[in-house]
Amino acid sequence: MANQVGPDTVSETGQQPGQFASPEPASAPASGTVAGGTAGVQEAHPFHGRPVSWVAVSFIIAGFLVGGLCLVFGPIWAGFWAGVGLVVIGGLLALATDIFEDWY
Repeated sequence: MANQVGPDTVSETGQQPGQFASPEPASAPASGTVAGGTAGVQEAHPFHGRPVSWVAVSFIIAGFLVGGLCLVFGPIWAGFWAGVGLVVIGGLLALATDIFEDWY
């Protein structure tokens, strides 16, 4: 979170309140271009993590939803245990793919 604007950074740059500093220096190439001026592939990620990590998290969330809803609208024990199984599968998938190395 080093790129956050603090209350004293506006006064240090000589800008008026409400104006934001450019994250790139004026001599830096524009986004999406390489230093030679040719268009490059911009590596923009709309979310963090690998797709396999999101699959593991989806299994865990689905398991909690299935298990919780089966307890509320039942109790439907077979559905609850199916939800527990989904959570366990998602947890094992998360451990196998080293999900804790995805944050950055």
